[in-house]
Amino acid sequence: MLLIKNFKDAMCDVNSESQKSFGHHSVDLSDLNLFQRILLQTDGTLTEMLENYLGENISVLKITEGIQYEPQNIIPLNIKDGQEIIKRKILLQGENSQQNWLYADSVIVLDRLEKNFREELIASGKPIGKLWKKYKIETYKEIISYFREPAAVLSKYFDMSKRDYLLCRTYRVFSNRKPVMMITEKFPESYFV
Repeated sequence: MLLIKNFKDAMCDVNSESQKSFGHHSVDLSDLNLFQRILLQTDGTLTEMLENYLGENISVLKITEGIQYEPQNIIPLNIKDGQEIIKRKILLQGENSQQNWLYADSVIVLDRLEKNFREELIASGKPIGKLWKKYKIETYKEIISYFREPAAVLSKYFDMSKRDYLLCRTYRVFSNRKPVMMITEKFPESYFV
């Protein structure tokens, strides 16, 4: 059984189990409210959903972002070791409340992105979903997994203890029929109740 604990595990587990393991879910959706289920299962842009639900604009707070050469194959992205990627960790934060609503880990394949999109993604604090909309980039999202895990070190970004739980999902984004990014998003289970 594939149980993803964090983004690094997601990469290793998905690689080792190959694509036949996609679609594993370790959360009983009947335990969640409607909005939590929507956040885990939607193939839409979470930023706009959060803005509508919360009644405030959402911005990106970058924790880390860097261009590097991937040291291993990542099967879900169809990339080989040595390919140039962006690895980034961000928070989606309310512009008025300064509340962190969501944490995300991303692996982005640089040479599969349109030049202007890529440059603005690196230079700006705009959420990816808003950039897709701005550049009218057609995308398809494939949910790989959704799961629950203790907040641990991520608790420092939210008003919660390390033992409180996060609801999480990992998905691939395709553009022009190629996988361009893999994203794991996490938010406190106590949010949106």
